[in-house]
Amino acid sequence: MKLRPVFLVLVLLSGFYYLTTRSASTGALLPWLHNASLPDTKLATVSGPMGSFELSEASAAPAFDAEEQQNIAVYKKAFPSVVNITSTAVAFDFFNRPVPQQGQGTGFIIDKQGHILTNNHVINNAQRVEVTLADKHQYKAQVVGIDKSHDLALLLVNAPNLTPATLAESQNLVVGQRVYAIGNPFGLSGTMTRGIISAIRSIRGQEGNPIEDAIQTDAAVNPGNSGGPLLNSRGEVIGITTMIASGGADQSAGIGFAIPINTAKAVLDDFAKYGRVRRPSLDIVTLPIGPDIAEQIGLPADYGILVERVLPGGAAEKAGLKGGTQRMYQGNTPVMLGGDLIVACDGQEVSTPQDLSVALNAHRAGDAITLTIFRGRKRMDIKVILGDAKDNVALPGQPT
Repeated sequence: MKLRPVFLVLVLLSGFYYLTTRSASTGALLPWLHNASLPDTKLATVSGPMGSFELSEASAAPAFDAEEQQNIAVYKKAFPSVVNITSTAVAFDFFNRPVPQQGQGTGFIIDKQGHILTNNHVINNAQRVEVTLADKHQYKAQVVGIDKSHDLALLLVNAPNLTPATLAESQNLVVGQRVYAIGNPFGLSGTMTRGIISAIRSIRGQEGNPIEDAIQTDAAVNPGNSGGPLLNSRGEVIGITTMIASGGADQSAGIGFAIPINTAKAVLDDFAKYGRVRRPSLDIVTLPIGPDIAEQIGLPADYGILVERVLPGGAAEKAGLKGGTQRMYQGNTPVMLGGDLIVACDGQEVSTPQDLSVALNAHRAGDAITLTIFRGRKRMDIKVILGDAKDNVALPGQPT
């Protein structure tokens, strides 16, 4: 009797050995094992001249996870507002014969009247501009407003049933925030890419014009994305894709820039009120100052904006602000030292170019502001009548 349990154990082990060796080697257990380990799949047999194939197929369409659902929701909300723009200009060949040249870019609808916002360099010098909507219908577009200093252009199309984009605020954006770009890269319409805000910084635009609070992103943007929307995770426009830093490769290197949408709103407000842009400007070239630089060059404050250069005939020159007179290098970049150090505007501390930009955007061209500066070791207040941004001098840049 004591040997009976031992005998039963031996029988069970022998049976298990037989099933896992002899039967498994013949493939008899594969369907059973497959169905046991993959309960959401089913087997389908496909037969033909090459024989039969046993395929594992999903028994039902998979559910999207939360991240995928958000991506899809952003695209569905924003895509109907995004348009492709084709601009045609006339160039001349070696024999002085006119040759049409086409460029491509992106834009987005801002109202049901048919106004479309894009980059100025997308339509610059074009004799003909055409817009293709998300529904593939194509319309001739009229250029109704241009702001070269901010690289913005306003188009108008006569089309029914338009879906305007939702414009957000760009003042409180945060590095690390998720963003999406939709556009027409390399002519591939309706392309969406995703990334984050990599930085908020001041850059020089397509013609060397300063873009304050530009949104840097690692979302892939390429030639053809220019003028398209940069979106937040709710599908709202926070910026307008305008430039890439590609190291000469003419394609995405993970560093793209967008004009903040608040800048575009201010430009649109000027278009509506004055028929042209009257954004305020100091007409200066500046260098942000931190504690290290301040200590190296012996400045009286460890923060502020150093005036490198005042533009001839501009607001700063008229007010008596002084630019730098001593050339030095930051890495490989030449900078001019010895100019006035701006530390406040209308009593509010100015530590970064963004601080100065916010202060200026609260005014209009022709308004008077008071700048607090250090000239050498002397602290003083200077009254400045703000100039018009259209008078800014420009240098070459690299558009997308």
